[in-house]
Amino acid sequence: MDFLKQVKSFYIAEINDYITYRELAKATKDKELKEIFEKISLMELEHSKFWKSILRKNKVEIPKEKVNSFRLKLLKFLSKFINPIFIISFLEAGESNAVKSYYQFLNEDFLNDGDKEKLKKIIVDELEHESIFEKEAEKFGISNIRDFILGMNDGLVEILGVITGMSAVYINNPLMVAMSGLIVGVAGSLSMGIGAFISVKSQRQVNEAIREKMEILLNVNPKEALKKLKEKLINSDIPENLVDDIVKKFEGKENILKGLLIKDIEENEIKSALFTGFAYLVGVFFPVFPFFFVPNSLIGLPIAIISVGIVISVVATFISVLSGISIKKKILEMISALLFATIVSFGFGKLMQYVFGVEIGE
Repeated sequence: MDFLKQVKSFYIAEINDYITYRELAKATKDKELKEIFEKISLMELEHSKFWKSILRKNKVEIPKEKVNSFRLKLLKFLSKFINPIFIISFLEAGESNAVKSYYQFLNEDFLNDGDKEKLKKIIVDELEHESIFEKEAEKFGISNIRDFILGMNDGLVEILGVITGMSAVYINNPLMVAMSGLIVGVAGSLSMGIGAFISVKSQRQVNEAIREKMEILLNVNPKEALKKLKEKLINSDIPENLVDDIVKKFEGKENILKGLLIKDIEENEIKSALFTGFAYLVGVFFPVFPFFFVPNSLIGLPIAIISVGIVISVVATFISVLSGISIKKKILEMISALLFATIVSFGFGKLMQYVFGVEIGE
């Protein structure tokens, strides 16, 4: 039966997670993180017992855990040099669909009422430990690292497209290709940095304006502020009878109410702009640098493609190993997209050369 195959996969995933977190707890010296990992590992063990019980009820042989020993050794090795929270953030990325899968399974007619209640608790546990790691990750700026990778990838792909198209036109003038790529790269870096600056600053200004109005409303008419809270909760699809009970509990608690109605933006716009722009420039370097040292663009282009491919493959491999995603599949997916963009850009460059009559030697 299909549902038993699902249960087997859920059991294997949970028991593997238990082993992973247990081993990370042993390898972690930080007392607070060790306690977190131990707590999560025990939660995962309990989850695996639940799925094991479903298999036993259906008289299905319990599968053996399929622990990837290489992955586990790599995680323990990396935890000695990298804060484990960074590693866990990638692990959680690979498990992002677990809650959705459990929720879909819950809504099927496979379990009795008692087991459904247990599964609901498991879903809550999964959401809870994801929330724990998100909070810990924010302390160490993990979101900045993700932003850096995304910004760098933008630089890699976009500028590779530019220099590929230019290579089709300026085959005998690689310096022109390099200068064009560099100019576009710097412009792109400035554009992304300024965009990030304006976005963060604008959101801060909007929030400050909302805060001022809300503070005035709370001081002048607290009941109206409670109405706004009620509207927000109803829009979140919370049942109206529960909304009324929640709103009553916030009467006379203006400070808490203000925190619920207004979202703070703590990100610094200058830091965000510099970080985003620099990440893009790092991505620009790899496709551009070969053209400063080669006699013609047809030699520089393969070097640029290979260097960009290596960088993307390293990033893809790192994420895939940590998150449990197939390395081969992820790399092939990213490289295929890269080659497609390269072929299209080169073809477009040739088309522009033909349409406008630009000589190859120019």
